Amino acid sequence: MQLVCPAGNLPALQAAVDAGADAVYAGFRDQTNARAFPGLNFSDAELQAGMRYARAKGAKVYLALNTYPDSVRLKQWHAAVDKAAELGADAIIAAEMAVLDYAARTHPAMARHLSVQGSATTEPALRYAYERFGIVRAVLPRVLSIQQVERLCERSPVAIEVFAFGSLCIMVEGRCQLSSYVTGASPNRHGVCSPAGFVRWDEFADGSRTARLNHVLIDRFQPAEPAGYPTVCKGRFDVGGEIFHALEEPTSLNTLELIPRLARAGVVALKIEGRQRGAAYVRAVARTWREAIDRHAAAPDRWEPRPQWKQALSAHAEGHQTTLGPYHRSWH
Repeated sequence: MQLVCPAGNLPALQAAVDAGADAVYAGFRDQTNARAFPGLNFSDAELQAGMRYARAKGAKVYLALNTYPDSVRLKQWHAAVDKAAELGADAIIAAEMAVLDYAARTHPAMARHLSVQGSATTEPALRYAYERFGIVRAVLPRVLSIQQVERLCERSPVAIEVFAFGSLCIMVEGRCQLSSYVTGASPNRHGVCSPAGFVRWDEFADGSRTARLNHVLIDRFQPAEPAGYPTVCKGRFDVGGEIFHALEEPTSLNTLELIPRLARAGVVALKIEGRQRGAAYVRAVARTWREAIDRHAAAPDRWEPRPQWKQALSAHAEGHQTTLGPYHRSWH
């Protein structure tokens, strides 16, 4: 199985490639990608340098153009598709039909992957994208059980990629409106949940901190308590007089123990989430998954997850804990 790793900037790209990534995914420095944070992503020159570095070591570069343009700004996404082709991207990762259609018509030789933002969870959805836009791969949303993934692999007309490790999104990806409810800015169109311009941190004399999103209190952290980036879904709220993570507790998806089952199902690529994370995270996580995948490929009948792999991944997990999430679901 291919190991696909995040590259939020050039050092992260280089770290991923050095750690054994078969491919990296990156974005332009604008709202055409779903991680449009200030300080992240690539200029044209940086992307060219990153592509040279990746290809020198046999790795591929995919460009995420996975947000949803409105009709007024559609030409910006068309221009991003043109630029991806001009730079020689190995594939684009897109969700919106107009973007996929434009890419299929104008750059048919450039591979097209259906983004997780496309929310394709059924065979008819995958078949439509394949027949209409010629996609060659689809990234499945993180809301499916392992049984559902196995059935899709049996019936899908295209290769299947799944998220293996990183932030767990329990919402319907590509359709979530939680942060826009608070900010008025759609995460699917503005390139990020909780746009930085709406985030405010306040620190107090006792070392505690609060995080607000557009003046709405999202969380309060005690001194020395790890504080994650404020999103509505992972905030703590007062519900009936009790304060807790009402929607989702900060936890990372970790499918390490499912490697044999995913391989048998025919999954072609395991994706690591985290373009907003630094090079140290990318290097450590990629190195662990590279070793786990390679050992399984060499001896699938004798493979089992090693304690040091679990320990290494737990150190980089959101909230310092991991879960199989919806993969481990008795109902489906």
